[in-house]
Amino acid sequence: MRRGFNTLAAQAEQTLAADPFSGHLFVFRGRRGDLLKIIWWDIRRKFVDVQQSQGSAIAQEAIKRIAALYGIEKEARSCSPAERVAIRQKTAKPIFDDLEQWLHAQLPKISGKSPLAKAIRYALSRMPKTRPYLDNGFLELDNNTCERAVKPVALGRKNWMFAGSERGGKAMAIAFTLIETAKLNGVDPQAWLTDVLSRIADHKINRIDELLPWNYLAGE
Repeated sequence: MRRGFNTLAAQAEQTLAADPFSGHLFVFRGRRGDLLKIIWWDIRRKFVDVQQSQGSAIAQEAIKRIAALYGIEKEARSCSPAERVAIRQKTAKPIFDDLEQWLHAQLPKISGKSPLAKAIRYALSRMPKTRPYLDNGFLELDNNTCERAVKPVALGRKNWMFAGSERGGKAMAIAFTLIETAKLNGVDPQAWLTDVLSRIADHKINRIDELLPWNYLAGE
């Protein structure tokens, strides 16, 4: 496990060293660490709000262009980091660049105090911070995967108040991490934990990575 997390830590350190206030979130999935961007979902949401309240054609076009970026990510999701960069450079970068230029062109056409203008300025102020994902296959377009993973924890937060002690809270956090990591790798958490806990005491310490979720199915 240490080797895998060392890779993730190196990627995290490199990204945060370049821009410590970029708003990156980190989650471990498979043999590679995914650094998740938080910004694009929020950019899209502001245009959706304008479209729903005003029926703006400009907002609708912005949503359509952002959707094209997500479509490319769907195609690239199962690829290696290097392959993702190649796909993004070929197909996503032209869309990204055109969207940025197009948004700049729309501002003079509308009232500067309108919700649409605020949404456009919000997007333009944050697009430079989202651009690194085009050159880094470890970066995602948003953090939706992470949001979905922590949602059950947020929904049950009142239950977690009664962990009993700080030590109990830390044990609970470890349990949640193991469960969500298994889910991210398509493994049934209950079946995996039941099997691993029954075998780990007799398993060789230098082969502990064989029990990790992303190796579990292959070893069955």
